[in-house]
Amino acid sequence: MRNLHEHIRSFILSVVDLFYPIFKKIMPLQTYRYAACGGFNTALDITLFFVSYNYIFNKETQHLPFIAISAHIAAFLAAFVVTFPTGFYLSRYVVFQETSVAKRKQLSKYFLVVLGCFLLNYVFLKLFVEVFGWYPTVSKIITTFFVVAFSYFSQKNFTFKAPAG
Repeated sequence: MRNLHEHIRSFILSVVDLFYPIFKKIMPLQTYRYAACGGFNTALDITLFFVSYNYIFNKETQHLPFIAISAHIAAFLAAFVVTFPTGFYLSRYVVFQETSVAKRKQLSKYFLVVLGCFLLNYVFLKLFVEVFGWYPTVSKIITTFFVVAFSYFSQKNFTFKAPAG
C-alpha cells in the first residue's frame, strides 16, 4: 500500500511540476504547487457542485426523514465530501511535504482552516454584496483573493508548519 501511495504521489508531483518552469521566475515552487493543487481542487469542487445540483439532486429540495435540504446546499455538501479529503491529500503530500506533524493532528488543523475559509467567504460576501452593494460575481472574485491568501498562510504556518531548524 505504501508503494502505491508513493507512486501516486510521484505521478501527481510530475504532472503538477510539468508547468513549473513557466512560473519559476515569478513564484517559488511551494507557492506554485499550492496554486496548482488549489486550482485543481477548486475546479473539482465547482464541477461536482454543478453535476450534483443539476443531475443528482435535479435542482429539487431533498427531503430526509428529519430535515429538508435545498438542492444547492445538498450539492455543496456532496462536493465538500470529495474535495475536503482531496485538498488535504494534495496539501500534505504535494504542497507541504516537509511537515513533521502527525496526520491526525494535521487533519484537525486542516478542518479548522477550511472552516475559517468558509466563514471568511460568508462574511466577505455578505459585506460586499449586502452592505457595499457590489455585484455578487465581483464580490466573489475579491473574496477569493482574501480567502486564498488566508488559506495559504494558515496551511503553511499552522496546519503543515515545517519543523524549525
